[in-house]
Amino acid sequence: MIGLVLAAGAGRRLRPYTDTLPKALVPVGPEGAEDGLTVLDLTLGNFARVGLSEVAVVVGYRKEAVYARKEELEAKYGLKLTLIDNDKAEEWNNAYSLWCAREVLKDGVILANGDTVHPVSVEETLLAARGEGRRIVLALDTVKGLAEEEMKVVVDPDGGVRRITKLMDPAEATGEYIGVTLIEGEAAVELADALKATFERDPQLYYEDGYQELVDRGFRIDVAPIGDVRWVEIDNHDDLAKGREIACQY
Repeated sequence: MIGLVLAAGAGRRLRPYTDTLPKALVPVGPEGAEDGLTVLDLTLGNFARVGLSEVAVVVGYRKEAVYARKEELEAKYGLKLTLIDNDKAEEWNNAYSLWCAREVLKDGVILANGDTVHPVSVEETLLAARGEGRRIVLALDTVKGLAEEEMKVVVDPDGGVRRITKLMDPAEATGEYIGVTLIEGEAAVELADALKATFERDPQLYYEDGYQELVDRGFRIDVAPIGDVRWVEIDNHDDLAKGREIACQY
């Protein structure tokens, strides 16, 4: 099993940082420390701590900044990094971005969005959930209150995920998908096909819409509740402030 990070996004709501950097390389260390930790640093650190030795990173917007730091990051975290180019990062949404990594999915991956600040306990929870035929396991926050923007999930205890979408009444949801997934290698072909069908239907769809496509085809997707854990998806400057506060605890 290897790590996989989706780091192709532009993050326009984080300008001026993202004038020159992809969102995954925006500093989340102390404010003003422009060369400090980034979300990519934190995620690679988590992967190393759970024993992974290889990580693939899907890059697109301002990818040269990731290429420039590749050797430094490899040395810092003791990981071998493979960078995968997304040629449509500024045009299409992340269903296509994950599809770009379809070959590495066959190795089995822990997938992390490049904008999610979270502790290593999330990866540990997913790894502990392996086995008993589970092929895809989503990290699910069942504690946090939900609003319109969150990626909401409805779970049937006996049948796994039933719905995953932002377009849902929060009161109906079991919890929020936090952007970290364990994907076993045997799910790779079916997931890649579902992702392809998703972005061909609408290139602006999310990879979570690909998960819904799988569910609609009868594929079981499971969840692993992460408990009362502080994490944040960094979309804007308010999120960044929260991410800096959380990151310093890890």
